[in-house]
Amino acid sequence: MLILSDDSSTQERAPVAAGTVVAIGNFDGVHRGHQRLFEVARSLRRPGQLLAALTFSPHPATVLAPARAPKLITTEARKLELLAERGVEVVRLQRFDAAFAACSPEDFVDQVLVEGLHAKAVVVGYDFTFGRNRAGTTAVLSSLCAARGIRVEVVGPVSVDGVVASSTEVRRLFAAGEIEAARKILGRAPELEGVVVPGAKRGRELGFPTANVRPDTELGPATGIYAGWAQRPGTAPRPAAISVGTNPTFGSGHQISVEAYLLDFNGDLYDQPLRIYFGRRLRGEQKFDSVAALVDQIQRDVDQTRAYCAANTPTEADGPR
Repeated sequence: MLILSDDSSTQERAPVAAGTVVAIGNFDGVHRGHQRLFEVARSLRRPGQLLAALTFSPHPATVLAPARAPKLITTEARKLELLAERGVEVVRLQRFDAAFAACSPEDFVDQVLVEGLHAKAVVVGYDFTFGRNRAGTTAVLSSLCAARGIRVEVVGPVSVDGVVASSTEVRRLFAAGEIEAARKILGRAPELEGVVVPGAKRGRELGFPTANVRPDTELGPATGIYAGWAQRPGTAPRPAAISVGTNPTFGSGHQISVEAYLLDFNGDLYDQPLRIYFGRRLRGEQKFDSVAALVDQIQRDVDQTRAYCAANTPTEADGPR
């Protein structure tokens, strides 16, 4: 996949000269609503044209309304991976700063779409706005592009079980621990990723050694115990019982930790990246009266995780059975 930035050279931009079909959006999470944009874009592509995504870095809210900027579902690197999985061949990673926010709708179309991407068709969501003071609506975009020979398709809301798919809704559901509902909107299991770092090693002492993950992802789920999967680079996801919380039985304080017990796994994971997929919230976090009671509950959690993962995968589009 070709990644273009504001600083890309003419030579780097050469592959887009034959024209692109461009889907525009923040694409945080690359959920089913976003996926629909790429389906429409693929249907518009003509021979020789490339499927492109125009997305923004950082998220526009960090510039326009920092106090209301959301915690992001995916890292930028993961977003690019997910875009590639949707068949995107070119990504224009547009730097979003005060100067870009102040550009006129006409400049946006001419400089970014025409000059930068040689767009032949553009696909946007129904609520897309652009340009200074959000003066560019979908109607403005259609008018400006029509004058330049560019086709525009506006995609309406995509609903899942009566809920409009949006990054905002995914964030709300994931943060509330409503994993199965978030999964349906994403089309895959919600996730976080990070590097495995040393922890208190209590899991090993209890007979359930865990990988303590320091998340790179901004957004995490509600505290509790989850059935899911853990994946090392280059390997298949492995069933894992996941704890998100403060280890209240041991009075560890208020620091939230993410720990994954990989079922039937022996090996050293320290300093390795690990992706955690959340399948189902099994229970809330709780404080036990004894270590023995905690161990008994962990075993029940592991048994539930094994059963759940035997019937599901992290990439089932329709959610868990």
